[in-house]
Amino acid sequence: MTVTSVDKDYETLSLTLVADFPAPNDAVWELWADPRQLERWWGPPTYPATMEQHDFTTGGTVTYYMTGPDGERFHGLWNLTAVSPKSGVDFIDLFADAQGQPDASMPVTTTRMRLSENGEGGTRMELRARFESREAMQQLIDMGMAEGLSQAVGQMDALLSTSAVR
Repeated sequence: MTVTSVDKDYETLSLTLVADFPAPNDAVWELWADPRQLERWWGPPTYPATMEQHDFTTGGTVTYYMTGPDGERFHGLWNLTAVSPKSGVDFIDLFADAQGQPDASMPVTTTRMRLSENGEGGTRMELRARFESREAMQQLIDMGMAEGLSQAVGQMDALLSTSAVR
C-alpha cells in the first residue's frame, strides 16, 4: 500500500493522509478527474462509490453515493472551490440526502488535495481534511473516516499499475 502516513491533529482540526505512488503525476490526477476511475477507488472496498454528477471544474459539483455491504446507500456531495489540473483540488465535502441536498445534521469538512513529485520519480499525494470543530472531527473519526480513507486510497495502487492505467 502506498499510504505513508495518516495524521490526526486535534489542535489544527485536521486529518492528513500522505501517499506516494510509483506513477507519474498525470496518471494520479486522472484517478480524480475521470469519474469512472474515481468511483473505482473512492470509498473503502466494502463501500464502493458510484459517481452521479462529476463537474470537475472550479465551482463544479461532484455527487456520489457509497453502497454498504447490506445495500444501504450513503450519499455525498463535493462543492469544488478550486481545481488546478494535474496539481490539486479543494472542495467542501458534505453528507447528502438521496436527492443530493446537503445533510445539515452531519459534519462538513474542507478538503485540499495536492500532487507533487516525490523525489523518487513518482507522485506524492497529500489529502488534508479540516473540520469545523473538535466535536465534528471526533464524530467522523469515530465513524471510521481515517481507516476508510486509508483503505480507499490503498485501492489506487492497482489502478495505477501499467496494465490498469488507460
